[in-house]
Parts: sequence; structure tokens; C-alpha cells
Amino acid sequence: MSSIGLEPRDMEWLEKGVLGIHWNDGHKGVYPVRVLRQQCPCAACVDEWTGERRLKGEEVPLLIMLMDVQPVGRYALQFIWSDGHDSGIYSYALLRTLCQCEICRPVKQAEPRSRRLM
Repeated sequence: MSSIGLEPRDMEWLEKGVLGIHWNDGHKGVYPVRVLRQQCPCAACVDEWTGERRLKGEEVPLLIMLMDVQPVGRYALQFIWSDGHDSGIYSYALLRTLCQCEICRPVKQAEPRSRRLM
């Protein structure tokens, strides 16, 4: 399915710190919240001119929590994080590329280690 018309139908906690999104094409996405925070697309986390990621994965606390989710029109979600960050707007197309399910990511990448707990 193309990203046009792609929408989440439901969300649920699959386990502690792992968000599940059920998409209208039948896909069941798996999203560890720390991965979502590490991949924030906002201008503070990604340089607008170069596309270089400013936020390094190890800078995100191990104990990051998703405090709230707000829809942005019919194309994106905005997450409110426990570290106070709230400016990232995650398009549905971006969220699908970030899916960590066994189909989308059969081989998991090693996650950068963090020294920060909170």
C-alpha cells in the first residue's frame, strides 16, 4: 500500500515500553518507544539543511516514557516524551519505516548503549 491513505486504526501497549500500531492495510507495527524518540524528525534532532542527525542515540535516556500521543491532521502523530521533548511530528510514512516487527526488521540492529538512565 502506498503512503497515501495509510492510517493507524488502533494503538495498544504490546509490552512495557513497546507501542503497537494497527494500520488500515492490516499491518501490525511494533515500536519500542526509545527507538521512536531516537528517530525524532524535528529540527532540534535533525539538521534541516544537511539532514544530519543532531540527537545521538546514546543521548536518549534508557527510561524514556511516552506521555501522550496527539494526531496531526490525517497524516501524522505527535509524541510527548518524559524528557520534555514534544516537537517531533512523525508522518505515517515515517512511522512505517520505523516499524521493528519481525517482518520489517528480521535482523535487529544493535542498539546504541546509553549511560543516561533518565
